[in-house]
Amino acid sequence: MTGPSLQRARGGDVVLEVRDLQVSFASEAGTVHAVRGINFDLKKGQTLGIVGESGSGKSVTSMTIMGLLDPNASVKGSVKYMGEELLGKTDKEMSAIRGKNIAMVFQDPLSALTPVFTIGDQIKEALVTHNPDMTEEEIHDRSVELLNLVGIPKAEDRLKSFPHEFSGGMRQRVVIAMAIANNPDVIIADEPTTALDVTIQAQVLEVLQKAQKETGAALIFITHDLGVIAGMADDIIVMYAGRVVEHAPVEDIFYRPIMPYTMGLLGAIPRPDKAKADRLVPIPGSPVNLADLPQGCPFAPRCPLVTDICRTAEPPLMEVSGRDGQLVACHRSQEIMDRKLTYKDVYTVGKSIVSKFAGIPREDRAVVLDVQHLTKTFPLTKGGFLRRRVGSVHAVNDVTFDIHEGETVALVGESGSGKSTTLLEIMNLKKPEQGSITLFGKNMADKMSRQEKHELHESVQYVFQDPMSSLDPRLTIYDILSEPLKVLNWDKDKIKDRVTELMGLVELNPDQVDRFPTQFSGGQRQRIAIARALAVNPKLILLDEPVSALDVSIQAGIINLLEDLQNKLGVAYLFVAHNLSVIRHISTRVAVMYQGRIVESGETEEVFEHPQHPYTKALLSAVPIPDPRKERASHRLVLEGELPSNTEEIEGCAFAQRCQVKGSLPEEEQKLCEGEAPALEHHDLEGSQKDHQVACLFPEADQEGQNPAE
Repeated sequence: MTGPSLQRARGGDVVLEVRDLQVSFASEAGTVHAVRGINFDLKKGQTLGIVGESGSGKSVTSMTIMGLLDPNASVKGSVKYMGEELLGKTDKEMSAIRGKNIAMVFQDPLSALTPVFTIGDQIKEALVTHNPDMTEEEIHDRSVELLNLVGIPKAEDRLKSFPHEFSGGMRQRVVIAMAIANNPDVIIADEPTTALDVTIQAQVLEVLQKAQKETGAALIFITHDLGVIAGMADDIIVMYAGRVVEHAPVEDIFYRPIMPYTMGLLGAIPRPDKAKADRLVPIPGSPVNLADLPQGCPFAPRCPLVTDICRTAEPPLMEVSGRDGQLVACHRSQEIMDRKLTYKDVYTVGKSIVSKFAGIPREDRAVVLDVQHLTKTFPLTKGGFLRRRVGSVHAVNDVTFDIHEGETVALVGESGSGKSTTLLEIMNLKKPEQGSITLFGKNMADKMSRQEKHELHESVQYVFQDPMSSLDPRLTIYDILSEPLKVLNWDKDKIKDRVTELMGLVELNPDQVDRFPTQFSGGQRQRIAIARALAVNPKLILLDEPVSALDVSIQAGIINLLEDLQNKLGVAYLFVAHNLSVIRHISTRVAVMYQGRIVESGETEEVFEHPQHPYTKALLSAVPIPDPRKERASHRLVLEGELPSNTEEIEGCAFAQRCQVKGSLPEEEQKLCEGEAPALEHHDLEGSQKDHQVACLFPEADQEGQNPAE
């Protein structure tokens, strides 16, 4: 379908012009200056990436363009689509443009899909709203065409499905299908892959690029993931405190950044394609309060290169001499460029604390956790008042691993692979359904006295993904940190000293213990959650996605903190995460889980450099690399199909129906994959370490190109 908007756009080059865009909101704390004077042009077929920390103004900019701001917002400046001014239009007038000329893909697809209507009805609405003369047959054919385009299998049948019957990745594909239904000239994607697994993210990005190519649309891609933006964008805008601080072609941003803030974002990223060499470099301090901006450059309080002029005058966004198309807002830009400074020159790369177990081989360290053949199922029931069991959900299936003193073992895999359930089974401190859990030499199946259980509870602590779910908002930080100590009957003076010590350990000001959790930033709240976990001197901490909800700079600070605490205190970590870049940086050993089973395990560098299981290879190939040249040259092993249900009884390899290697095997070997479940064991492949284990019948079948991330 070629709409009139597409025909008009071909007549010109620039489809969207933004000039001096300013957006502010009234609040109890004063006027919040969310966007302060943004300028950019968006050309047909171009991808513009917008990056920056939370609160920098990225999403407000996109919502302003779409005309979706709250009535409380005050908007000034100009936003022109094909020369036509959008600011000042009524909601009814904007409704004629939204979805037809300018479309949006939101972060959470459930917020864009109505749960009580079928997928077909919702695509139909997107079509009929702007094409009232379409017949039912045309609507049906176009809907099937769109679902096929975004890679949804059995498209015609899925039109009758409801959103809850789709996985997160499939729902996001549906939203993309609706966004491109009318061949828009501009697509705005606001963090479209943030909540998705890395394999699903790769699929969605591929679909988005395909959709852009199909429609010829310009794309505004908003994200905090610099790896994603490296592979998607032509130009990048870096935002801080509501304004653009650097704007340049993608390679200039990654290889020749000038603004210290841009350098800080790049220095804070863990690399999935390289072994850990240095500590991450977090940007010091926190983003400024947009209701109380400091005089001068808003980044000055956090900038390592700050001078007196930075504190008195805000630098304008100016073109850099000798750099075609690179704009930067920094008083010291010429000096930075002349001296060819990098983030390692600008920021202090701290030294790691030497581990208390340095030089002691793993086999000589005590085992703090030993999990053998752990199995956990949940009943699947049906019926009303008299419910009956109709099946089982196999959440964890025959999982075996161990953790030694002072090391970090990471569990990775897609959502539903059993990672968090494994952590919860360990935290229960009781006999598991099947298998065994041994903590510090104590088998959980043995009878324990109350005192022994108390000691185990002290030795094992948990840090959740969302610190607000574990911090009582009604208690002060002092009460939160002192609570576990009061349970142990510590006296008041000892508790006070320990709380002060804990605040120092997690690098927070001890004078702030009388504040409440809501008065701290997300990163600070996570530090408080870690401090509480450390209160009783545990020997093992279970960390469930502890950095997934944080900005890249705050994430870097938390990762450095966890490393320092481990080296200083000797504590062991069991670390669950879906971000493989973080895993490579922080973990000692890694176990890859799929459908409740461990399919590959070994030392982190061994698994990353020499993956043997097809699933591990697909995971690693899907990780975006924060390097434009490497990212665009990387080979993606995009997994076909969706995860099988955990309620299925699978006789053979659970990965067989999605395996990219199986199809190249002889028919007899394919039948083996479908009928025989592989054991987790060592395969004597070239260069493979003895403790590198894989659950695959034919790991040697695809040994070309060992590291798909390169």
